[in-house]
Amino acid sequence: MAVTSVNKQLSTTRIECGGSFNVKLSVTAEPDIVQNPTDIVLILDRSNSMEGRALADLKKGAKAFVDIIDQSSDGNQNGKIGNGSRIGVVSFSTNATQDRRLTTSVTSLKNTIDGLTAGGSTNHADAFTKAWNLFDSNSNNARVMVMFTDGKTTAGGNPNAVATAAKNQGVSIYVIGLNGTGGIDRQALRSWASDPDSRYLAIAPDSGDLEDLFEDLARDIASPGATSVLLNDVLDPCFEITAMQDPTVGGAEITSDNSLRWEIDALGEESSQTAVLEFTAKHVGSCTGRVEVDQSLTYEDDQGSQPSFPSPYIYVDCDEDENDCCPEPVCFSITGCGGTAEVDACTMLLDSPGHILQLDVTLRNVCPGKRVALAVILSEVDSCGKEHDCGMRTLVVPAHNNSACRDVTVPCLQFVLPRMQNAEARNRPACARRSFRARFLANYLDHGFHCGCSGK
Repeated sequence: MAVTSVNKQLSTTRIECGGSFNVKLSVTAEPDIVQNPTDIVLILDRSNSMEGRALADLKKGAKAFVDIIDQSSDGNQNGKIGNGSRIGVVSFSTNATQDRRLTTSVTSLKNTIDGLTAGGSTNHADAFTKAWNLFDSNSNNARVMVMFTDGKTTAGGNPNAVATAAKNQGVSIYVIGLNGTGGIDRQALRSWASDPDSRYLAIAPDSGDLEDLFEDLARDIASPGATSVLLNDVLDPCFEITAMQDPTVGGAEITSDNSLRWEIDALGEESSQTAVLEFTAKHVGSCTGRVEVDQSLTYEDDQGSQPSFPSPYIYVDCDEDENDCCPEPVCFSITGCGGTAEVDACTMLLDSPGHILQLDVTLRNVCPGKRVALAVILSEVDSCGKEHDCGMRTLVVPAHNNSACRDVTVPCLQFVLPRMQNAEARNRPACARRSFRARFLANYLDHGFHCGCSGK
């Protein structure tokens, strides 16, 4: 897969009820040759019929081919084919010659191509054989032959057998035919080329077309990272797409209140390329708390890529009372005289990153044999000094049996603190400093016993 990364990012992790946020979709792809190194042998016809303009146009096209592979293999046209790919050159007339063994040097390849001269007959079988012998049997690289010819076979053996054997060994064969003075055997070219013909066979009516054909063929061998890309993003019905920027690559349209469609013809044709689409969404539904933004996000391309996009969540704050940090109460009643009552109070969603506050308190001079009723009232103080109730804890402190009054420490009085819901709190970071006040009330539960101590 030449799609190297995908992402979906939100501009914020929390919005108020009815608030908006930005979404950024991105897809990065690079030519397939970057991840799948390829050895390529150019097999170039230099028979007598190529004399003059035809040979000049062939050289121009072959050198353009080398430049595109140079660019696609590492993202730079720097004179060196990158990431393990290599190109070699075989030329042929009456006999074939291995003019340049597999190399990464663009300069040496172009010098070899420029040095070709025309003359002699046309020996396709020897050309395929010499090209096959250039490949390294110890290499795991993909193997490709690019056969160019302007005439029928006039020397040597049967090229069909050699080409078929090469294809059976996993070699892909591209064929470019030029309608030269001697004509070409279209059926023979079809039998040499890999299938389908629409991809692996091209016929040039004029040598002036060779440069374009060689360039198209090079791009096909390098293989764009992704072609015919289609991305459909459908948001949760709680959100509506209100605006969209033009994508950096391709075209996009909003297809409904909460969905869009993004199409890209090709991505990563010559080097690593990132396409970005940004849009704005608004909260319009009744959902609150932690909400998954996407209902669905699908991707497809001609290469069958199946990248995995993240599915981000956003917190939606829709509490009506902005000044109360405590949740809404659950009301219920009980009947009967039983000792216990069981109530199914509520079903709740964990909708905010809460905190646990733990307090310890020491009661001074608690007399023996007396239980103590203890209450803790907690409030949060905003920047204006206003208090917001955050709960109360009550408990009974068991009596101690010491012979005299003593201090009693009550540990681990815990409060669960939700995020403060007023407007000030919504606009500050989740880990910002918070201020609280705690009030303590304590009284004896047991009366009528005098322990002789001087204090409560």
